[in-house]
Amino acid sequence: MKLSTIREILDATVLSGEEHLDREVLAACGSDFMSDVLAYVKDQALLLTGLVNPQVVRTAEMLDMKCIVFVRGKMPDESILKLAQARDIVVMRSPKRMYDACGLLYLNGLRGD
Repeated sequence: MKLSTIREILDATVLSGEEHLDREVLAACGSDFMSDVLAYVKDQALLLTGLVNPQVVRTAEMLDMKCIVFVRGKMPDESILKLAQARDIVVMRSPKRMYDACGLLYLNGLRGD
């Protein structure tokens, strides 16, 4: 699924990396526990999280994730956005709760693994 489609489905705002919305992701993961993300997620994925700290970007980078969506309207600070930009990771913000965001993506064809 293209990141531009994900933006529409989640009513998300792109905070960083708008030039990369044509990228495709093959799976999604929703978690606030980065240890779970490291244990269960494969690359080419989208991360949905309410955790707003630099560790989210570092985790996404380790797994070659293409995009992070901060749910529940969470707003990362400038240092997190700069870290994501330096690692070429798209960052979005959605007003949706994680449960709803994951469900909407699933209903539109984006699966876990």
